[in-house]
Amino acid sequence: MVVHAEGRMKRRRKLGLLDAVRFVILAVGAVAMLFPLLWMVTIALKGNNDVFKIPPEWFPRELHWSNFVTGTKEINFWQTFGNSMFIAVMCTIGQIVSSVLVGYGLARLHFPGRKLWFSLFVGSLMLPGFVGMIPLFNLYTELGWYDTWLPIIVPAFFGNATFSFLYVQYLKTISVSFDEAAKIDGASDFYILTKVLVPMTMPVIMTMVIFSFQGAWNQYLEPLIYIIDPSKWTLALAMASYKGTYATAWNLFMAADLIYILPMLLIFFFGQKYFMQGLGSLNSASLK
Repeated sequence: MVVHAEGRMKRRRKLGLLDAVRFVILAVGAVAMLFPLLWMVTIALKGNNDVFKIPPEWFPRELHWSNFVTGTKEINFWQTFGNSMFIAVMCTIGQIVSSVLVGYGLARLHFPGRKLWFSLFVGSLMLPGFVGMIPLFNLYTELGWYDTWLPIIVPAFFGNATFSFLYVQYLKTISVSFDEAAKIDGASDFYILTKVLVPMTMPVIMTMVIFSFQGAWNQYLEPLIYIIDPSKWTLALAMASYKGTYATAWNLFMAADLIYILPMLLIFFFGQKYFMQGLGSLNSASLK
């Protein structure tokens, strides 16, 4: 009994030491990740003459809260913010709905050539996005979509290969018996998807929402190519022009940039629970 007690004590000490090492590593990593954000906040609250002061001041003596007002006025910030929000929401809705439908069809429905279509979807992930840039530009120009948001929004409703693949992998972790039980009760495929599987796959859907919104919110190349009218610019384009025009006013730029990243911080903050569950389930599915 004494030997067993001593063995348990040693194991507890080892686990305690490992926990302490993990905590230190995570703390160092957290500080490294938060350092740029804290530095942005510091600069945003400084006066323009104090930005490059040496040694740098982490805590400004005088807080210039007016930078957030002045910084947003320099580039018509709120109009471009609304443009980006509309585009990001529409792209997210389009990608999620279409990818869920495609993923359900590839994972649950049996039709000729299903494996071939799935292979094509996976194979398309290997192609760089620049391959179709010129043909798509010619197509959208012929359709009269140049200088509109349509080339950015409409393709989102035709599925996303990455998200479709993620949804297929996640459905592999859910037993087909749920589908069969619903079919016995007379449920259609659409009912099974929307009422049975979608609530069960909410973690991976929220993961897709976060990635989709982030990609649409931060996209720069497509708006740069297709949008000419400054009133239709996205916030990414506006911030790029801000940096070029007002390069010396870094305090105003950082103040506007903090508001720019705020939607992404909020959506991840409220969806991080589902996000972690979705990534964990996808890892377990990939190991099977």
